[in-house]
Amino acid sequence: MRWIDWQSFAAGAAKLSPQEQRAAAVAGGAHALHDGYTDLIYIMLPLWQAEFALSYAALGLLRSMFAGAMASLQIPAGLLAERFGAAAVLAAGTALAGFGYCIAGLSTGFAMLLGALVIGGIGASTQHPIASALVARAFAGPRSLTALGTYNFSGDLGKMTVPATLSLLLLALPWRPALGILGGVGLVLAVVIFLFTPRYGGDATAKDEHATSGRPPRSSAFAMLLAIGILDSAVRMAFLLFLPFVLTAKGASLQQVGLALTLVFAGGAAGKLACAFIGARIGAIATVWLTEGLTAAGIVALLPLPLPAALLLLPLIGVALNGTSSVLYGSVPDLVAADRRTRALSIFYTGTIGSGAIAPVLFGHIGDALGVWPALTLVAAAALGTLPLAALLRPALPRSYGAGTA
Repeated sequence: MRWIDWQSFAAGAAKLSPQEQRAAAVAGGAHALHDGYTDLIYIMLPLWQAEFALSYAALGLLRSMFAGAMASLQIPAGLLAERFGAAAVLAAGTALAGFGYCIAGLSTGFAMLLGALVIGGIGASTQHPIASALVARAFAGPRSLTALGTYNFSGDLGKMTVPATLSLLLLALPWRPALGILGGVGLVLAVVIFLFTPRYGGDATAKDEHATSGRPPRSSAFAMLLAIGILDSAVRMAFLLFLPFVLTAKGASLQQVGLALTLVFAGGAAGKLACAFIGARIGAIATVWLTEGLTAAGIVALLPLPLPAALLLLPLIGVALNGTSSVLYGSVPDLVAADRRTRALSIFYTGTIGSGAIAPVLFGHIGDALGVWPALTLVAAAALGTLPLAALLRPALPRSYGAGTA
């Protein structure tokens, strides 16, 4: 893409200090595994529905309890990290998330499965505020937009690779031991995180000259950005809730559903990285209009398509569906002072992940009442609801950072 200066990006990556490299590697690795854990649930939904005879609302509750535990503890996780250190809290959370999936693999009923996902969600609550703050500490100034975009990109790599790994395991193993194996990966990564996470003293660095210096507080603009993020997250989670059932109705097998989700997440990975650079070029607001408009159009177009055509469309939907978040999270430092960044990110993740927790229950009930197709049409309409909010936010954000920002 001509909007992305890949040469400058590669040159900037080569100049990273050892501490910056460690921060990027730890944050990216943790994000990949935790986001992969979060989205394993979508592959498991049809299996759990058959195993435990669950309604769409009950399936939405499973997803929502994981996401709800994750969302509600974002701010406490950030406070714990301030007291006990990012390395210890992020490592403990990763181990707990892995342990939750080990317990899920042993579940004998809906209640035990629900409890296991709550445990996993508690562990997963540590990753977003701590890892994103780690990136924000390491990369000051305008570099934060592309650095946080690259961090978001690593999460979608996890969404692509971890569910794909589960799909391969399910070819050879029942779902219970397959989940146990993936849960064990979290226990191993927790040790790596504890050993290699850089130790920082505080949020702000001496060289941090990000755009908030000398500006009045922008609490109303931050609230508007958060509202866009809440709607964007609701659209994403509701779409992923229904996607396996749309594909199953088109004749997809379990392995094809896994492939379809992998295609969405692969597109999302590309979208998060690309949109970080596009946002730096054309501005966050223009990027939001582009991605949310494509999301709505893609969802509506998906419904009548036969399975082969639907699979071809899914990567493009993934680009649009996930690309918005890069410019949203990357815009937080434009609206808050450096010494408030960790807590602002915690609040932002609490709102967006909380929305992701509520949306599956709400749209699950709509799906039970109206059917999957009408519910997805409403999801597309919700995506368009971000556009007027983005227009109102436009004066508060820079149009672009210029070419080659890294």
